[in-house]
Amino acid sequence: MTTPTPERIAGITVPDTALVHDATAFVRDATDDLLFHHSRRVFLWGMLKAAARGLDVDPELAYVGGLFHDLGLTTGHASKDQRFEIDGADVAHGFLLDHGRSAAEAREVWLGIALHTTPAIPLHLSPEVAVVTLGVETDVLGLDLDEITPEQREEVVAAHPRPDFKNRILQAFHDGMAHRPGTTFGTMNDDVLAHFDPTFVRGDFVEVIRGNPWPE
Repeated sequence: MTTPTPERIAGITVPDTALVHDATAFVRDATDDLLFHHSRRVFLWGMLKAAARGLDVDPELAYVGGLFHDLGLTTGHASKDQRFEIDGADVAHGFLLDHGRSAAEAREVWLGIALHTTPAIPLHLSPEVAVVTLGVETDVLGLDLDEITPEQREEVVAAHPRPDFKNRILQAFHDGMAHRPGTTFGTMNDDVLAHFDPTFVRGDFVEVIRGNPWPE
């Protein structure tokens, strides 16, 4: 019997494990094509950037971090009162524990997902935390594309296309957060709500301080 060849894209091998197969099936079922292909690209870009920076990353943990990072934008996993990043982080944490990974490993992936829209900080933490942000910043913001060769970019996008991605991902962000605008306070996510809704009023950090219950 012939042994199946592990999936390999742009030099990155997708782990051929039960955990990875289950993660793929879970996210494929929960997301549309836009978020599924984006999430797979996030894993691939993150691994390519990690390799370019000499980071040693557990590929299974990186895969779950990449695939689950936007689950909080989906109707099946979106809460009403917390940031979408935390929704996805919570699902990934439980998934990893259910698949035999340690509490410490699940916590690293939780942090990677929960912090993936928080600039700079993840890059000072473990590779399993940083790899999610590296992938997201590449796919959404186009940062440091010079660390990935044109050939690698072409191969990843051929496997996971991104038609009209900029506009479609902005719409997905809005749709996943519009029902909980207060959760965007203090984050870049309020830019998205302000873009789509001219009546949206941002929280004001200065006024929160000035209006708090301390008497002075």
